[in-house]
Amino acid sequence: MFATVALLLVAVWLLVLLGQNRRTKNFPPGPQTIPFLGNLLELNLEEPLTDLDRLAKRYGNVYSLFFGPRPAIVLNGVQALKEALVNKAAAFAGRPQDQIFNHIVQMKARAPGVILSDYNSGWKEHRRFGLMTLRNLGLGKRPMEQLILTELQYLINTLERSNGIPINPHLLFHKTTSNVICQILFSKRFDYEDEFLKFFATFFHETSTVINGRWGLIYDSIALVKFLPLPFQRCFKMFESACRRHSEVFAENERTRVLGKPRNFIDCYLDELDKRGDDGSSFSGEQLRACALDLHFAATDTTGSTIQFAFLYLTAYPQIQERCQEEIDKVLDGKDQASFEDREQMPYVQAVVHEIQRAGNLTPLGLFHTVTKDTELMGYTIPRGTMVIPNLSSALNEEGQWKSPHEFNPENFLNERGEFVKPEAFIPFSLGHRTCLGENLARMEVFLTVVTLLRRFKFIWPKDAGEPDFSTFFGSIQTPKPYFMKVTVRERPQE
Repeated sequence: MFATVALLLVAVWLLVLLGQNRRTKNFPPGPQTIPFLGNLLELNLEEPLTDLDRLAKRYGNVYSLFFGPRPAIVLNGVQALKEALVNKAAAFAGRPQDQIFNHIVQMKARAPGVILSDYNSGWKEHRRFGLMTLRNLGLGKRPMEQLILTELQYLINTLERSNGIPINPHLLFHKTTSNVICQILFSKRFDYEDEFLKFFATFFHETSTVINGRWGLIYDSIALVKFLPLPFQRCFKMFESACRRHSEVFAENERTRVLGKPRNFIDCYLDELDKRGDDGSSFSGEQLRACALDLHFAATDTTGSTIQFAFLYLTAYPQIQERCQEEIDKVLDGKDQASFEDREQMPYVQAVVHEIQRAGNLTPLGLFHTVTKDTELMGYTIPRGTMVIPNLSSALNEEGQWKSPHEFNPENFLNERGEFVKPEAFIPFSLGHRTCLGENLARMEVFLTVVTLLRRFKFIWPKDAGEPDFSTFFGSIQTPKPYFMKVTVRERPQE
């Protein structure tokens, strides 16, 4: 009996020892861990940002957490974020390769795409190709403006049919942004009631909520749960459906493709494949499909959610909306359409758009990085392979960086002369080598959408809707809780 009990105690001791998470010498400090769980119990998995800020106050702007057995460091504040992601960009440019998002994508696409690819020659090739191709397709030029403005006319027609009736814009703006990127990817737009558009708007929102939400963190931290019938399994099923729907559009694009005359991103990529042949590069049909889904996801959900935040704030603060409209009417007087260049004459509108991005805090933790080689950061030793969580939210709300860090206030982006200024802590698109590939497209879309719609409509918070709720669904991309707004055609629409 004594021997049995002794063996049992030894077994338990070994399990606890194996489950312990130990910080290596000179590794950033952090809270005490629990075997197997690490620091999961330190965080509110529904919305961990408050807990991350609490830990930063206790341990400093660079501290460590364990997700199960895996160590991670959290970067807080603009100084730590710039030191890692800009000054030591290459050392902090890796991506985790064993998280839920990787498993979802690689299960079907069998390629990492651009967003999830680790920092290697293949990522560099595709990043360079993506930037060049978007420029060649008109990004930053008048043709891209016209594509966006033409799509906005469909949105205007939809809003006009709802004149004076409260509507829930939850997925409406996502349909608009999805159509813009669909035309860039495969020269095709969809009716707002088309099932393709509805599916992807829902798919992107649900997936982004799960990835960095409670179930995503549990999936990434506890290996045993990966095969259980928990909510993250729905992401796997939806991704299979997304790939099938993309395959149908790819096939249609292939039937109408003319060699050497690229119309869209897919044609440009296929031309590149033809040119390269079997040269051993990272270009492949599987990688094309993964990249297309990357771009479709990022350009739909991030920009659509930003515009959703925009009209939440503009309806909640009617005096800000009116001041924007005064500036828009003055600058666009006599013009048929807005141009992205008009932003230079609209300092207040620019300030409002940037404040929407800051206060909306769209990607609070960005996407996680990994360290590509043993390195030093602010006096700490960070081993190769360590996961890095860039807490972008901490910079967007950092004391001392903003006039009003904890409230919605366009004055955060205006100097004493009323001129637009952009503080260095404004980093909603992240920093360094992994900064958002579609940043310029997003900036153009958001500005043109806000200006075009404010010129045509007045947005009103319904009297029976209660007080505006600025709380969000936490995820890799945050979205506002559903809300209603009443849209009326302005008494003096600018034609």
